[in-house]
Amino acid sequence: MAEGKLIRTEIDDIIEQIDSKNNFLLSGGAGSGKTYTLVQTIRLIIGKYPTERVACITFTNAAVKEIEERIDDDNLDVSTIHDFLWDCIKNYQYELKKALVDLANNVDVKKINILNPTIEMFNENGIQYKENVSLINGIISHDELLIIAEHLFENYIKLNDIIKDKFKFILVDEYQDTNELVIKIFLKHFKKSKKVNIVGFFGDAMQSIYDNSIGSLDSYKGNSGDLVREIKKEQNRRNPLKVIDLANKLRNDGLVQKESQDLDAPNMDTTGKVKPGDIKFIYSSEYNLEKVRQYLDWDFNDAENTKELNLTHNLIAKQAQFSALMSIYNDDQILEYKNLINSFLKEHPEIIVLESDTFSDVIKKTGINPSNGNMLNFITSNQDLFNEAITYPFEVFKKIYLDSEILTDDKKQKEGEESKKGSKRDNLLKHLFKIQNCIRLYKDGFYNDFLKTTNYKINSINDKTVLKKQIEDLSNIGSKSIGEMIDLADTYKIIIKDQRLDEYIAKKQYVYNRVCKVGYTEFLNLFNYLEGYTPFSTQHKTKGNEFDNVLVILDRGNWNKYNFEYVFDNGSIYQSLIDGKSKTKSKLESYPKIKERTQKIFYVCCTRAKENLAVFFHLPSPAILSTAESWFTKDNLINLDSIT
Repeated sequence: MAEGKLIRTEIDDIIEQIDSKNNFLLSGGAGSGKTYTLVQTIRLIIGKYPTERVACITFTNAAVKEIEERIDDDNLDVSTIHDFLWDCIKNYQYELKKALVDLANNVDVKKINILNPTIEMFNENGIQYKENVSLINGIISHDELLIIAEHLFENYIKLNDIIKDKFKFILVDEYQDTNELVIKIFLKHFKKSKKVNIVGFFGDAMQSIYDNSIGSLDSYKGNSGDLVREIKKEQNRRNPLKVIDLANKLRNDGLVQKESQDLDAPNMDTTGKVKPGDIKFIYSSEYNLEKVRQYLDWDFNDAENTKELNLTHNLIAKQAQFSALMSIYNDDQILEYKNLINSFLKEHPEIIVLESDTFSDVIKKTGINPSNGNMLNFITSNQDLFNEAITYPFEVFKKIYLDSEILTDDKKQKEGEESKKGSKRDNLLKHLFKIQNCIRLYKDGFYNDFLKTTNYKINSINDKTVLKKQIEDLSNIGSKSIGEMIDLADTYKIIIKDQRLDEYIAKKQYVYNRVCKVGYTEFLNLFNYLEGYTPFSTQHKTKGNEFDNVLVILDRGNWNKYNFEYVFDNGSIYQSLIDGKSKTKSKLESYPKIKERTQKIFYVCCTRAKENLAVFFHLPSPAILSTAESWFTKDNLINLDSIT
């Protein structure tokens, strides 16, 4: 390079597109510093166009907070895509009501289902956007908001005029995770307006790991008219050299990452070269994760720097030791039996269920038996639980809904935000989190925060002494059950049983009783897992994070949307599906999508590693080992069966 010659960067390319009034796309692989470039772009726009408003749209509330902390400017609006769209349309109540009615009458729109809708139905409270949908009452949630917003932008040119006038620049972070309806608004419906604005997209098609997202902008890329001009950011500032090489083998979109030229990049060593790093493909005929950990000899107690990534919370529950709670929320076959009967009743309106009827009464009226062996075995093995369940009024019992996402949702939400979009946690779990948070705040010395959270009142020195003893009592979990901890926290007036918990018990006494019998240690393990104090994480949740040491468990946990064998397939699996296509037609048809989905999640996992990467595969076939050898090299294939 000639002395004094400046290196052209992606920022230069972005500014060129902005000056030319072109929509643009910054494509960058994992660890390329896309968020840094996004922030740079915002600062340059604000500096160059100080009177224009900029909208920055992100995928999560955490990302909103991160960008707001980096840039503080009155002309910058940072929000999630749902909040952005709602702010765009919430004041046009007549159009919202009309859209809801029109969409409900459109047989092709399956998600807007209202019987005989009229605009007058929604006149009292208007259309509202909340977490829990109730279309009959005019309350829409995430999915409905996207459908309605896209409908309004499609049918009202003036709405496009208004938003393009309001925001001369709209920057979309993690575009690949955005719903296609949103992309249609920005790149199709905006064209109907003669107003001028610029939409910029930042992201990586290879990291599109969520359902119902656009994935890529391939159909919108180009250099003519209103198409999106792509700018590639090819550097990698995070990963060591061996991980970069592996990641490039996993990509299939033409973007090849290169070593960063920045000597201050995190993946550089003291000599100005990219760290080599270490990668391992570990396999065994035995599914023994403890043996894998022992072989690696990493500090798995260092949750900040070492992570073990599994595909599902179910797989983690056993390792993190909250299996009993997971079983309650994810595998209650008595509730599945109830759902079976409830579905039957909807199909047979001639069967009258009285308000006084118990679950037992309704079973007799329908004559429905458990639908499969698993359901029958569960009921037989939990006869006392079933005997309790059948005593509840069916009109109350039928409304009980449980799901693993309720248990494992880690979205934080403040006390006064229950009506807003947010956490899926039920009020029982929220109550338990309050208890444990109080204990943690006190023990960590955050006494002011503790006093803001608790119901405890300190009026004297003696009160402090008593409180210390009570916290020690609560901290000494021993064999205490969840129910005993709830009662004890209430007795000590540290976290009292409030109205929300009382209402929960009234509606879900069955669930409350089950959870209260579980040892509190299980909840503490769940708390530590969700707060990031353990080395465990799901592969989806780890996106955007980075760690020194990463262990990826290649087990799909019976989730039929994923198959790690397909990722390592050299063509033999696909050929076997073709050869037996009369028996495996559905597998043959789903193979490409499953392989692509799994390859992307594998790519995301591998690129979290800053130093060391290891993957574990249980009982790999020769074909899988052949691919692993070409990706990891023979020296990095470790057969645990040969290690004593």
